[in-house]
Amino acid sequence: MKLHVQIEGTGPDLVLLHGWGLNAGIWDGVAAELAGAYRLHRIDLPGHGRSEWSSQCVTLDDFTRAVAPYVPRHATVLGWSLGGMIALHLASLAPERIAALVLISTTPRFVTTADWKPAMTQQVLGNFAARLRDDYRATIQDFLALQVRGDERELSSLRELRHKLVSGGLPLQAALESGLGVLAAMDLRPTLANIGVRSLVIAGEYDRVTPPGASHYLAEHIPGAALHIVPRAGHAPFISHAEEFLATLRAFLAQGPEALAATGTTP
Repeated sequence: MKLHVQIEGTGPDLVLLHGWGLNAGIWDGVAAELAGAYRLHRIDLPGHGRSEWSSQCVTLDDFTRAVAPYVPRHATVLGWSLGGMIALHLASLAPERIAALVLISTTPRFVTTADWKPAMTQQVLGNFAARLRDDYRATIQDFLALQVRGDERELSSLRELRHKLVSGGLPLQAALESGLGVLAAMDLRPTLANIGVRSLVIAGEYDRVTPPGASHYLAEHIPGAALHIVPRAGHAPFISHAEEFLATLRAFLAQGPEALAATGTTP
């Protein structure tokens, strides 16, 4: 299975992984700001954007192993939502490949259980899966709307996500169904203590998809991780609050966790 990768810029390698249903086009604004200092690798996930799909890609491990060959050694891997979960799993499977992690709106477990509350309920995710089988385009649009709900810049963020969805290539329904299965089944909590790379966790204060409580948990359980909560942001703070997001990211990339105090980030 061949994945589509857009490489641009010069400098240290920075890999960008998008979330469920979208494509690498969502990073256009970030790429424009970072390509002068970093060599960016924007990867379309399997069955998304312009990447090929395989029916054998059914678990988080499958998605991660499909992405791994396109990640340069000692790269910083930045992942959003499902992309963040793949980045987290990659750091657990092959820590020697990863220089640092940036986890945006990411969670170690996507759905609620008796011992895990900062997540989407099984019922809501099940409803998405059922609707996806009936009308996958409408389901994607509903998910985009959920991602920006509560964000102070909800309408402009939703327009941007919708534009990138269309311009970057619609995902395959089979890939979406597989991705929902991954989200329903995954639980990365047992692996967090073994993450041995420098990590930054970024979350939106009003995220309705991966609630900020999940990001607090990541920062508390990944050794040495730093956390930045973007006030009044939803699930896509790199779009809705790009300036604050980029300031936090640049501080982390350039100087490490000790520089994050200047941007309001807490360890």
